Amino acid sequence: MKFKLVPEAPEALGFVADAQAAVPLVPGSEDDCCARLMRRLGLRSRDVARTWLTFLRALDLAEETEDGFKRLRADPTPAYLREQFLTGVYGAGDVADALLAADAEGKSDPDRESDPDEANGLAADEAFAVFVDRVPNWERYRTDDWESVWRERVERHLAWFVLLDLAERRGDAYAATDRLRELRERADNDG
Repeated sequence: MKFKLVPEAPEALGFVADAQAAVPLVPGSEDDCCARLMRRLGLRSRDVARTWLTFLRALDLAEETEDGFKRLRADPTPAYLREQFLTGVYGAGDVADALLAADAEGKSDPDRESDPDEANGLAADEAFAVFVDRVPNWERYRTDDWESVWRERVERHLAWFVLLDLAERRGDAYAATDRLRELRERADNDG
């Protein structure tokens, strides 16, 4: 199962380990887990805490059981988080594909001669344009501003890609890193 909710990327990956540690080992209710996340991490609202709880499930660092939510004992190393982000977060693979396609078209080559007004990489709006067809139909009817909701999600994906060293920021654009290329090549060879 893939999860859609992605929180704002923190300043450092260590925050993910702190969030995981805030989830109890003994299952607790969603309300209890959100309260713990808010208290331990200083999150500003229950909605933000719930987003983090869902995101931890996407990263396979927490799970929902019949008795509530509990922490899993996985070690949130950068390599582990990269793999889990790409496989557990809805749309992350599509954003990765868009970055790699821009790379294949030469848009991400830092040495290429380009128009100074043209971004060197993939802009967030371009990533959203590639992704927009993947937005589920029911999400489009759920709210009038679904495009802004999903545009923000794609922007958050890109921020996480940078934090996870899967992309680098170049001005207003993003470019795939060697690490992303290696992960995708390995996945293609394994699949």
